[in-house]
Amino acid sequence: MPLTSTSNKTRIFIIEEQALFGKALCQLLAAEPTFEVLGDLPRVDPSAPPRVAADLVVLDLNGPSIDYADEIARCRQAFGKARVCVLSTQLRPEIMQRCVAAGADAYLAKDVSPSELIRAVKTVAGGESYVDPRIAGSLLRKRLLSDGRMSSDELSEREGEVVRLIAQGLSNKEIGVRLCLSEKTVKNHVSRILSKLNISARAQAVVYAIRMGLV
Repeated sequence: MPLTSTSNKTRIFIIEEQALFGKALCQLLAAEPTFEVLGDLPRVDPSAPPRVAADLVVLDLNGPSIDYADEIARCRQAFGKARVCVLSTQLRPEIMQRCVAAGADAYLAKDVSPSELIRAVKTVAGGESYVDPRIAGSLLRKRLLSDGRMSSDELSEREGEVVRLIAQGLSNKEIGVRLCLSEKTVKNHVSRILSKLNISARAQAVVYAIRMGLV
């Protein structure tokens, strides 16, 4: 029978080929009060799926000849409706695009800090998407036209300028200094941008662009 949780914790299963790293992930995530780590395996075997009812799977995807879409599909087959958070050594935007297009709910490089990994897992567990901010910036820049406007004309010229600076990794305060605006005004611009794109976080703009075929 599948394992069940008597609490409201997010049930997590880890797929990690390197045993030492897999056990370290288990310990890191298990220390978070809102997580329940069910176990780990080196790879997904949909013909004999783990008999656990996971809410979220942390999936290690690496290797020069790996088929990202196939591995994510195998994970979906084995774990049903569980959300998928991909961990990879690759910081290449095209790899992240393949994973998101194949249905991954999050994509992070393995050198992220423990706090960022926990933040990402909580975000995905809450029903949202998450991508490594370092990759997010480069993909957002691809979506911008040379005049600074968004290709879909969804945003005003000023909002396009704000998005471009977000893509460069600037905070609201830093954007305000660059554009001679108050931090509150920048915050209002960011809120309108997220509302227009129907997303709730800066990094989600990248996921939105990929799934809408805009990059």
